[in-house]
Amino acid sequence: MTIARYVICCGTAAGFATLAAMTVSARGAGKHPLQPVNATSHWLHGEKAAAVRRVDLAHTAPALITHFASCAFWALPFARWLVSRPPRSPLHMLGEASLLSAFAAAFDYGVVPKRLTPGWELALPGRAVAAIFAAMALGLAAGGLAAQDKHPS
Repeated sequence: MTIARYVICCGTAAGFATLAAMTVSARGAGKHPLQPVNATSHWLHGEKAAAVRRVDLAHTAPALITHFASCAFWALPFARWLVSRPPRSPLHMLGEASLLSAFAAAFDYGVVPKRLTPGWELALPGRAVAAIFAAMALGLAAGGLAAQDKHPS
């Protein structure tokens, strides 16, 4: 149950933190806030998904499902790491979450085929994509802190 608790807390917090970062980054880049969100559905619709500026079933639904599934995917190794060690301080948790997020960025944009990347680069500049992965680290850490057992037995 502990790993499941970590995956749920970390994955959900990372999902919402990265969504917030996407929409803020889009505004900063002069884009519509939904463009980087919908861009995540590029695995299904191709690069034109990044131009979609509205909520729709065809783009937004698969994008959000894919996004939260991806956050849960990355939360799993983080959860396994956390349960194998004693509770940690917020700073330590953030450091570990930052390492995992940096690995996720390198993997997502350096190893997986382009069609399976998050797709944010189709709507946002590189610095915004980096900010989204930084938000992922904050979300993972916040979720990890919320899930960790404060009073181990």
